[in-house]
Amino acid sequence: MTRVTGGGTRTTASATARTPATTALPEQPGAPLRAWRKRLLVAGIVLAALNLRPAITSFGALLEEVRAGLGMSGSVAGLLTSLPALCFAVFGVTAPRLARRFGPAAVVCAGMAAIASGLLVRPYVGSTAAFLLASGLALGGIAVSNVLMPVIVKRWFPDRVGSMTGLYSMALALGTASAAAVTVPVTDALGGDWQAGLAVWAALAAAAALPWLAFVRDRGGASGASGAPEPSQGDGRPEERPAGQTPALRITRSRTAWALAVFFGLQATGAYITMGWMAQIFRDAGVSAGRAGMLVAVTMVMGVPLAFVIPRIAARLPRQGPIVVGLGVSGLLGYAGLWFAPAAGAWAWAVLLGIANCAFPLALTMVGMRARTGAGVAQLSAFAQSTGYLISIPGPLLVGVLYQHSGGWGLPIALMAALMIPQMVFGVMAGRDRTVEDEAARRDAARSTP
Repeated sequence: MTRVTGGGTRTTASATARTPATTALPEQPGAPLRAWRKRLLVAGIVLAALNLRPAITSFGALLEEVRAGLGMSGSVAGLLTSLPALCFAVFGVTAPRLARRFGPAAVVCAGMAAIASGLLVRPYVGSTAAFLLASGLALGGIAVSNVLMPVIVKRWFPDRVGSMTGLYSMALALGTASAAAVTVPVTDALGGDWQAGLAVWAALAAAAALPWLAFVRDRGGASGASGAPEPSQGDGRPEERPAGQTPALRITRSRTAWALAVFFGLQATGAYITMGWMAQIFRDAGVSAGRAGMLVAVTMVMGVPLAFVIPRIAARLPRQGPIVVGLGVSGLLGYAGLWFAPAAGAWAWAVLLGIANCAFPLALTMVGMRARTGAGVAQLSAFAQSTGYLISIPGPLLVGVLYQHSGGWGLPIALMAALMIPQMVFGVMAGRDRTVEDEAARRDAARSTP
């Protein structure tokens, strides 16, 4: 059985007897990844991660201007803040199949191109419906890249899961914070044109596609994209698999997979409410638009150092429950502050909620730790993220409805705080020291026993 530790991996004899040893899949079977290509791959991972949230936080920073420009109601704006979760659920589930068909690098490259296209088009379409469609294109590219990042790390960096997860989580947090912080100043510099202020983020996504072009012809990942060892025909050549064939692991029979999916969904609910509505909460409390954007940026930038540290600590612990509880308590304190003194203690609440939002890199780390094989990681990543994002869809929409009909932020903030409790409960369950493969095997054995 392969376990990730701070110093690398260790394999127990019992697991070796049961399954083939899993190693990092090379770019072609039997060929090592050259040093310069590995460095290019690291650059590609970092650039891709930088683009996984600006489509959302740039919109949140200009929510009031977009609503006015397109004539949106508060409920429709709530729908827009729920759109990321919907797209991540719908498109994310397709990522493992696309990766097996085309290779994970090609899918990520196409995802970056989709992000760039959607971000470039959406500000100029002129209607709410078309804005939704263009946003969906960008979010679809984000969705498949979201799912495949843990797979790529497990496949090419199996002895550095914690540090590499921390690296791209840190880059993701940096991209999130940067979009929140500079979208309003950039818009002001462009003459107050909110359309140009949103469209500029397409350039970053276009740049992120470039490193992945060196890997799109890597068809060694087509069948092995999931990270599973290639079966042999007996003459050293990989056995061909039927197109679309999925691994035998029945992920829905694992309680840990379900707990991780719910934990992922609840942390995503809090994150997208924060990204979509937090700036508006501060603006309604009397904070200027520029300062509100900076406060959201502070919340997001907290993830830059913590997203690098938390996965490394989590990878060294057999159970991640204590980290889950610590992050949850920070979130409860932040929401209490927003309730009682949103403007007076704004910087403190931004910091506390930023710490709470680091449940995301923790969830990604647990995806890599709760499966023994690359194939298991691919299935668990797709299941936890797709199911989790489905769970998170109602949250931002409900916040918009409550805000519009109550005329204030009391009820929405109470909802956000209440959701932290089940998030901690399911996070502790997901953080237990076990793997989805073993749980599914035990359930199958129990079902087959007369």
